[in-house]
Amino acid sequence: MGEQSTKHVLNSLFVNMVIAAAKGLAAFFTGSGAMFAETIHSVADCGNQALLLVGIKRAGRAPDEQRPFGYGRALYFWSFIVSLLLFTGGGVFSIYEGLHKLSAQEPPRNLGLAFPILGFSLLLEGASTLGNIRELNKRRASKPFFRYLRETTDSALVVIFGENFAASLGLVIAIFSLAMTYFTKNPLYDSLGTLMIGGVLVVVAIFLCVEIVSLLEGEAADPQIRASAIELAKEQPLFRGLLQVMTVQQGPGEVMIAAKVELQPHAQAADICVAISLFERAVRKRHPEVKWLFVEPDLPDAAKRSNAVRGGTV
Repeated sequence: MGEQSTKHVLNSLFVNMVIAAAKGLAAFFTGSGAMFAETIHSVADCGNQALLLVGIKRAGRAPDEQRPFGYGRALYFWSFIVSLLLFTGGGVFSIYEGLHKLSAQEPPRNLGLAFPILGFSLLLEGASTLGNIRELNKRRASKPFFRYLRETTDSALVVIFGENFAASLGLVIAIFSLAMTYFTKNPLYDSLGTLMIGGVLVVVAIFLCVEIVSLLEGEAADPQIRASAIELAKEQPLFRGLLQVMTVQQGPGEVMIAAKVELQPHAQAADICVAISLFERAVRKRHPEVKWLFVEPDLPDAAKRSNAVRGGTV
């Protein structure tokens, strides 16, 4: 999963560097607010993707004494920073530029130069977005697309898809607004297009922030993992069942499980150790992403007896 995410980030970085240069030339020669907003957007995306690469590299570090559960959440942190930069560096700045153009009413010039550049940029961004969608479809299996976006733990791929989708939609808006400006000679459409591009970026950035904050706070893993642990515990003769199961997503493809298992009466210590080992092996075989699995054995009705002792009834 990490290698695929890195590949998508690198592809998007290269595409955005080419697009940013093309848009910058068009913005300089046309004076269009929409083109300038798109240029700033692409430049910001380049910086964002560089930060994602930093996050992916750090998240791939092995656990050590300082980080016994690994560095997986580092990717969530850098993804959150990227979503903030998308909000401020892309969305808010584009809205500011649109308001400035709206008050100044400066007509763009040389608009004929902008359209081939926008078309070229849309082809590149569209291809990147379709590549992201294909990868997301491959991973989501039968899960609905937007539900998968909200539940997936691979924040790098989601951020890249969000950026590319916003960029593609922004280019469509820029083409339409500049076409309206070209045919009507009214700079109002250019200003409105700039504002709309900023609005798209702000909405996408807020969506990304909300989803990534949930992962930073310690989101539970896929419910199927918890269900599998409960099911597999029933296959162990010494287990009467799981009293409690907690899962935590530590990073993309890294899950921790903590469980309390109720034992059959008169279970022997050696047999308990074997049963727990078999249970751990079965869970990891079904879900290789489970990197840490802690099992606490408990006797039948031990919790009730403990409460009774603390209450003074025994």
